[in-house]
Amino acid sequence: MILDTLTYEQCVIQGVGPMVFPKRLEQGLDPANSAGMKAVCVHNMQQQVKILHTLGMAWEALTRAGITPVLMKGAGLAALYPSPEQRAYGDIDLFVGVEQYHPACAVMRDTFPNALKFDEELDHYKHYNLIADGVSIEVHRVTVDLQHPCDHRRYAKMERFAAMHACELVIGNCKLKIFEPTFNALLIMLHAWEHMMTQGACVRQLCDVSFVLHHYAGQIDAKRLQRYLKSLHLMDVWQLFMYILVHHLDLKQEEALFYDEAKSLELRAERLLNDLLEGRLVEPKHTEDAPRGRFARKFFTMRQRLANAKRIGQYSPAYGRHLIATTLIHGASRLFAKDRHWE
Repeated sequence: MILDTLTYEQCVIQGVGPMVFPKRLEQGLDPANSAGMKAVCVHNMQQQVKILHTLGMAWEALTRAGITPVLMKGAGLAALYPSPEQRAYGDIDLFVGVEQYHPACAVMRDTFPNALKFDEELDHYKHYNLIADGVSIEVHRVTVDLQHPCDHRRYAKMERFAAMHACELVIGNCKLKIFEPTFNALLIMLHAWEHMMTQGACVRQLCDVSFVLHHYAGQIDAKRLQRYLKSLHLMDVWQLFMYILVHHLDLKQEEALFYDEAKSLELRAERLLNDLLEGRLVEPKHTEDAPRGRFARKFFTMRQRLANAKRIGQYSPAYGRHLIATTLIHGASRLFAKDRHWE
């Protein structure tokens, strides 16, 4: 299992310290870093107490206002781990949907009047963000911002269905809602992939996918998930994840839906994991300054995104091609949009 091979520094960077360190401390492994390992675990537990208190306040305020939120990621995923303290998280993600978005933002401002506010409440933003008592709360209009118009429409239907069929989850004294298992598996994988395409991901996000599949084994609608993945051009990407989870995170093969051992898939999956561990899975920064003219600036941004599509293509050629089409279509729509001339 790859977690057993990570150094202390890698565990911290990859966000898996709270999961790995207790075992190492118990077995007396790596005594040179024992103080650091204890500090990481204690800080995570203290942070969780603080976050869950704020989550309870936010949830109560929203439901009292007649708004039905769905808890995303973070605390909801931690509940699926063998022990919640094993999953590090630092914020609260609440999906409320397009219709409830603005009322929910207003409720959060009223509930936490002294919170720091630095995001504008705009309709083309994925979420609105504020920091209450040191805890970041993201009020999500959408769960994932897909830029291809077909992807956006298809995913919105999946999202609405998942919210309507949300499951109850009890954390402490708080009764919450999380997405139904099939969509939740898609969302957690897609969130990790979104990070891999932009600012980089971490092993913790792969662990999230593994625990979701393990916890909900037998409850995920395989046919519906397959339909979701194919409609979003994500089946190849999903299979990359499944290969890594089976061979490096000890997920049972029967729980790794649509698992494939094709040689080409193996090579690309190993490249993806190695680049993630080595910190190479980050969209390259461009040093040249963007032009000032609007059309020249848009063309400059498009070239950067096409270069990123080529980078993604080395892991998933199928999704790389889809990303090229997405970049061209999205770029054209932004270029001629009447309300986006300020960009």
